Amino acid sequence: MRGAGPDEIRSACPYCGTGCGVLLRRSGAAGLEVRGDPDHPANRGRLCSKGLALGETLGLEGRLLAPRVGGRETDWDSALDLVAGKFRDAVRDHGPDSVGFYVSGQLLTEDYYVANKLMKGFIGSANIDTNSRLCMASTVAGHRRAFGTDTVPGTYEDLEEADLIVLVGSNLAWCHPVLHQRVLAARAARGTKLVVIDPRRTASCDQADMHLRLRAGSDVALFNHLLARLDADGALDADYLRHVSGLEETLAAAHAEDASVTGLTAEELEAFCALWRRTEKVVTVFSQGVNQSTSGADKVNAILNCHLATGRIGKPGCGPFSVTGQPNAMGGREVGGLANMLACHMALEDSRHRDAVQGFWQAPAMPQQAGLKAVDLFRAAGDGRLKALWIIHTNPAVTMPEAGAVAEAIRACEFTVVSDITAATDTARLADVLLPAAAWGEKDGTVTNSDRTISRQRAALPVPGQARADWQILAEVGRRMGWKEAFDYQTPVQIFREHAALSGIAGGFGLDFDISGLAQLSDDDYAALKPQRWPVTAQRQGGRFFGNGSFYHSDGKARMLPVRHRAPAAAQGRKYPFRLNTGRIRDQWHTMTRTALAPRLSGHLAEPFADIHPQDAARLGVQPADLLRLRSPQGEAILRARITADVQPGDLFVPIHWTGETAPSARIDQLVAAATDPVSGQPESKAAVVAAERWQPAWYGFAVSCRPMAPQAEYWAVSRSRAGYRAELAGQDPLADPEAVARLLFDLPGAEVQMMTDSRRGIARLALIQDGRLMAALFTAPEPVAVSRSYLAELPGSCADGVLSGLPTADRPDPGPTVCACFNVGANTILQAIESDGLLSVAEVGAALQAGSNCGSCRPDIADLLARTRFRQAAE
Repeated sequence: MRGAGPDEIRSACPYCGTGCGVLLRRSGAAGLEVRGDPDHPANRGRLCSKGLALGETLGLEGRLLAPRVGGRETDWDSALDLVAGKFRDAVRDHGPDSVGFYVSGQLLTEDYYVANKLMKGFIGSANIDTNSRLCMASTVAGHRRAFGTDTVPGTYEDLEEADLIVLVGSNLAWCHPVLHQRVLAARAARGTKLVVIDPRRTASCDQADMHLRLRAGSDVALFNHLLARLDADGALDADYLRHVSGLEETLAAAHAEDASVTGLTAEELEAFCALWRRTEKVVTVFSQGVNQSTSGADKVNAILNCHLATGRIGKPGCGPFSVTGQPNAMGGREVGGLANMLACHMALEDSRHRDAVQGFWQAPAMPQQAGLKAVDLFRAAGDGRLKALWIIHTNPAVTMPEAGAVAEAIRACEFTVVSDITAATDTARLADVLLPAAAWGEKDGTVTNSDRTISRQRAALPVPGQARADWQILAEVGRRMGWKEAFDYQTPVQIFREHAALSGIAGGFGLDFDISGLAQLSDDDYAALKPQRWPVTAQRQGGRFFGNGSFYHSDGKARMLPVRHRAPAAAQGRKYPFRLNTGRIRDQWHTMTRTALAPRLSGHLAEPFADIHPQDAARLGVQPADLLRLRSPQGEAILRARITADVQPGDLFVPIHWTGETAPSARIDQLVAAATDPVSGQPESKAAVVAAERWQPAWYGFAVSCRPMAPQAEYWAVSRSRAGYRAELAGQDPLADPEAVARLLFDLPGAEVQMMTDSRRGIARLALIQDGRLMAALFTAPEPVAVSRSYLAELPGSCADGVLSGLPTADRPDPGPTVCACFNVGANTILQAIESDGLLSVAEVGAALQAGSNCGSCRPDIADLLARTRFRQAAE
């Protein structure tokens, strides 16, 4: 391989399932310089804004560096004896199903393997589930029903070879930016058509040929309509259908479907069907908008039906393609990390597979049936069925539906262990035992991305304090529970070799996942392992699946399934008239325990918000920057209103990222009901029902500080800035003493205060000074505070005269809100360059400022700024 310098370490990015390769170079005592690996097949040197900022998320601030029991630090022996003893006692007294693991796609495959082996093979329960249940369980179920196994048929190269790419429930531009750049490059090079199917307009629509704004949850109806039209037009592949069963029943269901439930016009439906019909090379990319539904598995199978019926699968530029949300969601699927799977894609319900795995592990017990899936696992913790629970690298007190009830369930469980890199999460604060785990940059093992490519994640930094790798922690608990030989691992390569050997048994059953060609890797070969796509056997290396019509059901055929549209579980009505869609934003990740540490990643969208259509905003009397209160049968939230036609009337969109640590009133999953797909067990996170109203506080505030703040208000949201911290605040009780509030907020009892007040207008502005330096500032008003936020966020720590004006000075221009997080370019900087240099296109802005020239996810925002400038100039 080429491209890496002599002092660079090849590793893999810890964010989405794209699986980008990174090159790491030590910088300073605990820092890393990060760049994209030009030789990695997933990204070819590109990184998104989050990947580029990885070096800013390291360091020891907030790290958990020693075990804690009952909130007090202790030694590893005491902590592990307690954990092993509690789990052993629960199994002895209440049976193996009285304990559970809830793990994460942040684990490396080697970590995942040991957790699965410990729970299923030695404890003897299938009560191990993963936060991947929340993102791709419906795809797993759909694949298994159609193909007989959980196989992603295609490869990333199909994105370059397709003539039509259909994005379904996937904002690829923001959630998988590097893949989106590959799509746009193919579009520029060979005219690939792009269709986006999504209820809301997203950044992925920016260069799309067609955007189908279907009603939430109506994907099955759309793809049934497509299948019926393909059949009516004689566009099915009779030769390929010899390898498929279930055609007649599936066509009958498709022809009986009522496409009007999609809300699309006849012209839109016809245009989509005609484009699909006449294009041989079609890739359908789908993600959470499909999976996170009470009919998620049916949505997946509706898409698969169209590809199977036309033979558009397993060939260059053809096929259905699930893109996963986490770096090792695929690796978790490979080791059986879900409660209804065995390792290496073997089936928990198949006695031959159970016996084979048990014999290979020489395990004392194997579960005979599926364990508790995520929602049921936490319900069992809450009602006392689970006596001991171990949560690893995930934050379910925020991310699970009915998050408030989940937090109570964790608190109610007799014994809860949390392994993580920080104690400062909503979930970690509820644990009886906290175990310090190694973080990205310190871990050594493998991950598998969305197109089945196995990559090495290598350590570039020493493990700090007493932190340990997850496989080490799990193996040590296994040894202390009495299974010393089975968990006598000293290095991750030993685990990898065992995993690869077990996959050979799966291959012997004729299954898809087989990496037995790697079972004899030496330590040196593992250290130097290059990215490679499974399967890896003596007979086969990587490639596509199903092009030859060979599948994994007992008869060797694929299954088409008759599916019908089912509305989302929660019905709208007068009390809860809005349909709530949740999702991600461009520069943040999950609950921000990593990304929130990088100031530039908070500059684009610094506080939680709810997108609301202008018609709905007008009806509710909501103005720009107002706060919106949302209520559902499960809970309520307060967020900033963002008025936009990107959402449809009656729909709201809210990001998932904010927590009790960053914005307690915006923990949005506490509004989402725990309704699940009956096949996959995946919760419906895209179609909750809520009521919305304007929330009118007595005062609004904006604050900046060198140091962390301690807000005391009904609404607050804190984020990092390059100079410290910034916060939005609002409260219902009038501010009788703004100075006392400021001193408490900033914990600066002895600082000099400069203050400007207008009691008639209810305005107060305070600056707190120490040793001639601005330590903090607070601006309050009875309406949303009108100050230059990006300018003020840069001032703490400086000798900032005139700070109380809230406006930039000539020597400190205001860059404006971040548009390009890759290169930290603000909106005002771009607007000034457009006007002063006469820039006319996104490409010209990129050439002048670099903005938009890397991952490209900010290009729609740059295009909007260009359009805004042209509109203003035309109006003058």
